[in-house]
Parts: sequence; structure tokens; C-alpha cells
Amino acid sequence: MTAVTQVLRSEWTKIRSVASTLWTLSLALVVTVVLGVLISALTRNEFDRANPADRLFFDPTYVSFAGMSLGQLAMIVFGVLVVSNEYSTGMIRTSLAAVPRRGTFLFGKIAVAAALALVVSVVTSFVAFFLGQAMLGPYRASLGDPGVLRAVFGGGLYMTLIAVFSMGIAAMLRSPMLSLGILMPFFFLISTVLGSVSATKKVGRFLPDQAGSRILQVVPSFGDDTPYGPWGGLGIMVLWVAAALAGGYVLLRRRDA
Repeated sequence: MTAVTQVLRSEWTKIRSVASTLWTLSLALVVTVVLGVLISALTRNEFDRANPADRLFFDPTYVSFAGMSLGQLAMIVFGVLVVSNEYSTGMIRTSLAAVPRRGTFLFGKIAVAAALALVVSVVTSFVAFFLGQAMLGPYRASLGDPGVLRAVFGGGLYMTLIAVFSMGIAAMLRSPMLSLGILMPFFFLISTVLGSVSATKKVGRFLPDQAGSRILQVVPSFGDDTPYGPWGGLGIMVLWVAAALAGGYVLLRRRDA
């Protein structure tokens, strides 16, 4: 138990001593909140001109999370940097010499980074919600409304899982450029295309971001026929994250530093 504690302390020291990882978390908070506030303000101004269907299926909680699509970009970068920085600097050799048990090393790193990401993500989600609802004025939702607290707390879980998934991919690929070169198109191009085209929509809805983001919704969108609910979608995302971490662990054990 003492060895695990020492690993956790070591990983905490590494994360807080690298400015880029902390800056990405700060950026995730700022971008998510600011963009959410702006979209919420614009939505309030345009609400009276919206068609009846849009008003009927209006989800004020989801509107306040509009900035999360860009905020998750910063969380992806954070997750990749946490794992791959040591490979790019060559420090991985020293780290593995100090902690020969590679499973302990990897999951100690991920545990510390995930805990930090969770704190930042939950704070970001709640701040985005409260400020966004303030902008919506008479169209706002309350934290006590059915499904709202679940969506707000779920927003923090969603962003955290995005970061942890990125850590698993970075552990497999080891290169920050290669990891980002795959994750960025995957989340912002491939997933969007697969989820938008009717022929691939049923496949796209089971991708990690599309399944996980279901937790953010309180009011289902018009014509929604998704075969799982908010927690089911988050469960699918957890399976993706577990697979990425398992892949990172297996490759870390098999390869040289």
C-alpha cells in the first residue's frame, strides 16, 4: 500500500509541475462556460421566433452545455499530454525504472489524472449550467427539475471519461502527435459524420462521445429512437474507456520503454 501511495504522490507531482496539463484543464473550463453562456443568451433572444416543434422539445439544460463540444477538445489534449509527455521527453525510462510494476505505474497515473479531471469537469458542468440558465431567463430550468441534476453531474462524468479514454489511447500510441492526430478526427469528424448519415446513424450512436453525451439531455430530441437511456449511454462510454485502458496496459507490459 505504501508503494501505491508513493506512486500516486509522484504522479501528482508530475502533473502539477507541467504547466501545459494545467492550462488545458483551465481552458476546458473557460471554453465550456463562455460558449455555453453565449449560446444560452442567443437562444433566449431567438426563442420567441422558434417553430412550435423546437419549443415543444426545448431542453434548457442541454443548451447550457453547448460549449462542452469544444471543452472536450481541451480534455482530450489533457489526457494525451498526461500519458505521452513522458515518452516525448524520454522520462518514461526513469519512471519505469522507479516503478517496475507497469500496471501500478499506469493506473497510478490515470487515477491521479482522472481525479483531477473529475473535479474540474464537475465544477465546469455546474458553473456552465447556472450561468447558462441565468442567460435563458424565463426559459430556464431548475436544478430540482426532473433529470436536471443527473444531467449536470453527468456532464462532469462525461468530460472526465473523454479525458480517461484519451489517456488509454495515448498509452497505446505513446506519441502525442499521433494520439491527437487520431482522436481529433475521430471525435470531431468521423463520429459526427457517422451520427448524421442515415445509413450509419445506428452505428454512430454507439460511439463513445455520442453514447456518453446522452447523459447531458433532459428532453429527448424530436424523433429520437435511441435504444438506450442516459445512464445506458454513459455505460456504453465506460466500456469504450475500459477497452482503451486495457489496450494501453497490455501494450505497456509488452513493449520496451
